Amino acid sequence: MTEKENLLLIFTRNPELGKCKTRLAATIGDKPALAIYTFLLRHTQTITTPLSATKTVYYSESIWENDIWDPTIYKKRLQEGEDLGQRMSNAFRDGFAQGYKKIVIIGSDMYDLSTDNLAHAFASLDKDDFVVGPAIDGGYYLLGMTRYTPSLFENKAWGSSSVLKDTLDDIKGERICLLPPKNDIDYYEDLKGIDAFDPFLKK
Repeated sequence: MTEKENLLLIFTRNPELGKCKTRLAATIGDKPALAIYTFLLRHTQTITTPLSATKTVYYSESIWENDIWDPTIYKKRLQEGEDLGQRMSNAFRDGFAQGYKKIVIIGSDMYDLSTDNLAHAFASLDKDDFVVGPAIDGGYYLLGMTRYTPSLFENKAWGSSSVLKDTLDDIKGERICLLPPKNDIDYYEDLKGIDAFDPFLKK
């Protein structure tokens, strides 16, 4: 795969106290939740840096110049739109308008995601039209496509357990690669059994 054809969109929230991982913070508090999210951001940076693709970080609130995202490796943009669907749709639209052939989007709260997983997602788009990574909670942790398809971002109850089903319904009959289900980190229960998070939970 070539960097000129492949675009990875990384959607992040600005890591500010009380403004990220709010569902997790409701159980463990704002400071541990921020520390865990910062840890997840660094993990996302680690697994995406080696990937052979153009990489754009989309910030939720404002673009931070001096942070973990090296501007020589990552482009930096601001999410635009009224809801998550519009924001993702606009990012895909802009990417295809720039001439990219394969575009994949991920969030920044996936500890169970690797560089190889991302490379496989892009490779699958050589023969498939869409690639979807189902999240265990009924959403998805990754979405990729070879053409701009705005219907995927319309009429969805974002954050609910119906997002994956509704998305797959939109592309029924297309060539789809389904990746293994994975768990994103939204609630305290999502941390259980993962040793890497223990230091953040100790009093």
